[in-house]
Amino acid sequence: MSGHSKWSSIKHKKAAVDAKKGKAFTQVANLIAMTARKGGGDARMNFSLRLAIDKAKTVNMPTANIDRAIKRGTGEGGGSRIEEVVYEGYGPSGTAVLVEAATDNKNRTVSEVRAAFTKSGGSLGGAGSVVYLFNQKGQLTLSDKDQKLSKDERELAILDSGADDFEEIEDQIIIYTKPNKLATVKDNLEQAGAKIELAELAFIPKTEVKISDLEKAKSVLKLMDILERLDDVVAVHSNFDIDESLIENH
Repeated sequence: MSGHSKWSSIKHKKAAVDAKKGKAFTQVANLIAMTARKGGGDARMNFSLRLAIDKAKTVNMPTANIDRAIKRGTGEGGGSRIEEVVYEGYGPSGTAVLVEAATDNKNRTVSEVRAAFTKSGGSLGGAGSVVYLFNQKGQLTLSDKDQKLSKDERELAILDSGADDFEEIEDQIIIYTKPNKLATVKDNLEQAGAKIELAELAFIPKTEVKISDLEKAKSVLKLMDILERLDDVVAVHSNFDIDESLIENH
């Protein structure tokens, strides 16, 4: 299973647990503020903000919190300015890692990200060190849960939506699109009756690093987990390839 897709599957299983820890609210609020600052506070005109709000709803963020985050981004709510930053680094076993963050203090964030890499046996790299190993794509996640469409109907809807490709991972379908087609594909799928769990822009690895040793796999996933738990981090991407059975059986 590829790095981004596999990590998405793992996160899906532990999402309910993480949401209870409160950090999910901080992460999503920063993302909302950042997208509102860049494209305005009207979700009808700002698709990135619309995606951020959808993500907020998946962690059950109250509407009042969402509104405050939007106002913070547009400057109506005061507070420090949220900026977007991407960090690149090397994880255990030579894996490449991209970290997307939304922060009001770059010094604090880079220090925390660097510490996460160091604790897990990796290292923070410079700009351009690993990003060339990834392609940015739109990614949508459909779950078998609460779907009105049958499996065949969903697959037909995907083929008709304008998506580039899709793959099945356990009880999920991961759909890939060109970045500028994400909004169109999302709308087409919803109009066809599909229920979308999550839509986002993701970095998909061009090549993957196969990891078949359990301890090495644990080290890679430890880094991903530590990074994801940082308040300023909104997404983490990697090019690891870990067999599902290696994790499930331990």
